[in-house]
Amino acid sequence: MSNKTLKMAHIERNESQPREYFDPAKLQELADSIKEYGLLAPILVRHLGPNRYQIIAGERRWRAHQLLDAITIEAKIQGESDDLRAFKMSMTENVTRADMLPLEEARGYDRILTEEEGATEATVAADFGKTVPYIKQRLALLKLTPEVAEQVDAGNIGTQAAVKLAELTDGNQRAVLAKWARGDFAGDNQLVHFAFALRQQQDQEVCMIVEDMTVEEREERARTQTKTRNTLDGIERIRGLLDGLVKMDPADLALALEGEVAARLEQMDRVADAVQKARFALRQAKAHSEAREIIVNAEAVSAEAVNAEAVSAA
Repeated sequence: MSNKTLKMAHIERNESQPREYFDPAKLQELADSIKEYGLLAPILVRHLGPNRYQIIAGERRWRAHQLLDAITIEAKIQGESDDLRAFKMSMTENVTRADMLPLEEARGYDRILTEEEGATEATVAADFGKTVPYIKQRLALLKLTPEVAEQVDAGNIGTQAAVKLAELTDGNQRAVLAKWARGDFAGDNQLVHFAFALRQQQDQEVCMIVEDMTVEEREERARTQTKTRNTLDGIERIRGLLDGLVKMDPADLALALEGEVAARLEQMDRVADAVQKARFALRQAKAHSEAREIIVNAEAVSAEAVNAEAVSAA
C-alpha cells in the first residue's frame, strides 16, 4: 500500500458506502482542524483507472478538504479490491463513530449478509467486533416504517425504543408514532414500555366487549375488578395513616417507638419497595390499557394513516 498526493478532482466517493448523512457542523469543525493542524491521517482509496480513485475510508476528511477548496489530499492507495471488500473496509471505519446513523449501520450489515458468500450474523459480528444480539437488533430496524425510521435517523427516537417499535405491524407503528407526535410519552422509557405492551397484544384476540362474554366470564371480571379496586382503596387509607406519622415531631416519634425505631424503619423500607413495584405494575397496566385501544381500533388507525398519506402526497 503506497502513499501519494492526489488531486481532489481525481477522487470520487463510493456511492454505495454505508454512510449517507454527514453533519455539516461537524464537517466544518473537521475542516477548521485540518486547516490549523493539517491532515493527521491520509484517506484510503482504490485505483479505478487513469486519474480515477474511489474512497474506501476517509470521506469525512475528503469532504472537509472540499470545504477548504483544497486542490490535493494525501491518500493511501489500496491494491486491487472488489466492491464488497471496499464496502466492508468503509464500514469498519464508520461503525465506531457516534454519528453513524443506526439505520445506515443496519443497511450495511444487511448488504454484507446478502452479498458475501457464507456470511452469517455471527461472522458479521466477529468482523466488526460486535455481539450477535447487537447485529440482530440493528437488522431489526430495517422493519421500521419510513415515518418511524425518519424519526430514528433524526435522533428523536432512541435505538432501544426503535427496536421495540420494529416488532410491531406497520399499522401499529403508525398508531404509536401518532401518539408520540402528540407528546403522549414523557420519554423513550415510556415509549419502550408501551411498544412492549402493544407487541404482546397485537397477535392476540383481545376481549373488550362485555356483551361477547359468557355469564361466568362477566362474573369473574366483576369480582376481579371489585377486589382490585378495594385493594387500591385500602392503600389510600394507609396513605392517610402515613401522613399522620409524617406530621409527628421526630423526637416524639422516637419516644413512641422506643426500642423499635430500627425495626420499624426496616418495615417502612419493605413497604416503600412494595409501593415502587406496584407503581411499576400500574404503569405497565396503563400501557396495556392504551395499547388495547390501538388494537381494537387498528383498522380505523390504518385507514386514517393511509388517508393522511394521500392528502400529504396530493
